[in-house]
Amino acid sequence: MRLFRRKRDDEPVDPDERSPQLGLRYKDLAVLGQLKDAGADLSQSRHVVYYSYAPTEETARSMADEAEAKGFTTDVRTPLPEYPHQWSVMAETHAVCSPEFVRQSDDFFQELADRLGGEYDGWEAGL
Repeated sequence: MRLFRRKRDDEPVDPDERSPQLGLRYKDLAVLGQLKDAGADLSQSRHVVYYSYAPTEETARSMADEAEAKGFTTDVRTPLPEYPHQWSVMAETHAVCSPEFVRQSDDFFQELADRLGGEYDGWEAGL
């Protein structure tokens, strides 16, 4: 599988680097590949969840509000005792995981976390 290797040589690529063909980050191509390998029909709508973390409850609520404005359902969870400054923000939707949807959503959550001082951890989707 060539998701994390360049065709012209054997050097590994950065998972956050974008593929020249689709403009998707290699880490997103890996998730799509795992879905496909598990038998998912990527042309069908499915449950998709995005995970982010915020340093404060206020930041987490701001992240959730912006995601809701984009049509996502959100849940803000209080930090675990061992991570007191890590408020979890889950954003969910049902969508077809097309390259456009994956690219736009990933870019949205990454930009949101960067702008508000949080951390975007990635996404997953049901089969």
